[in-house]
Amino acid sequence: MKSRSLLRSSASRRVLRPVAELIDQRIERRVRSAVAAVAAENSRTDVAQLRRELDQLKQFQLTLDLLLGKRARGISRIVVHTHLNRLYSEVAEVCGGRETAERNVAAAYRLLIALESLGVGRVAGGTMNICGKLGTIPLLDPPNDEVLEIGTLYGMFSAGLIRMLERDGRSPSVTIVDPFAGVQLQPGTTQSDDPTGTPVDEHAVRANLALAGPAGVNARIQRGFSQDPGTREAVSDRRYGVIIVDGDHSAAGVLADLQWAEEIAAPGGIVVLDDYGDPRWPGIKEALDKHLTGESRFTHLGKAARSAFLRAA
Repeated sequence: MKSRSLLRSSASRRVLRPVAELIDQRIERRVRSAVAAVAAENSRTDVAQLRRELDQLKQFQLTLDLLLGKRARGISRIVVHTHLNRLYSEVAEVCGGRETAERNVAAAYRLLIALESLGVGRVAGGTMNICGKLGTIPLLDPPNDEVLEIGTLYGMFSAGLIRMLERDGRSPSVTIVDPFAGVQLQPGTTQSDDPTGTPVDEHAVRANLALAGPAGVNARIQRGFSQDPGTREAVSDRRYGVIIVDGDHSAAGVLADLQWAEEIAAPGGIVVLDDYGDPRWPGIKEALDKHLTGESRFTHLGKAARSAFLRAA
């Protein structure tokens, strides 16, 4: 009893306090040391894990770049969420129905990647613009399955449009007008080889159209400029349910193609004016605005990405 009382006395506590503090310090140092060792080990583990994850992400990025990036074809097909969401809204506004717009645009994107993976060359234009055209045209329900494409580059867009129309149970018949000059021709621009390295010629177009099956193989190709009388006469033997205007991008050239389209579009036919609103080609909007101020069969339905959609009366 006396020993307990002695240890509890104020004098004993004063004497033992330095010893207790020393013990506490040693315990604290050991605890800190142990914590630091654990933290260091965890840190090394975390860093190693992060390095593994970073290496894996780099592998994924490389794979994605080879499939969709500039390394694949000289132009990126990576999708940006804000651009895609805007395109959904624009297609829905032109056609009506957000759900069907999203479905068709998504199908068009998958098709674009598949065609450029299997084909030679590329589809002309930006990703959203291509998907907007491919996704919108079937939803506008053209009055017949005759398709005229003025300016085709490698023919891959026509191959894609065949597939998109066939998805709706249609039987497209395609006519293509192009000069096949070896490069993509546009007035006022420096002519150079395509970034894909593939010559722009009829052989490449035929190879790509074959990817679309019988309808592609049977496509009619007329070599020449759309403003040449002989070229026009050769393909003006029918009324077209769909006309893609993607040739001469000058104001005069677009105006001439629109005037021709007035003559050969079927009642209710769809006319797609490519690169409308593109600041690099101001003549396209200028031509359409001028054309619609006069007497015309066409009604401007709206715009998706950089394509304007018209319907003939």
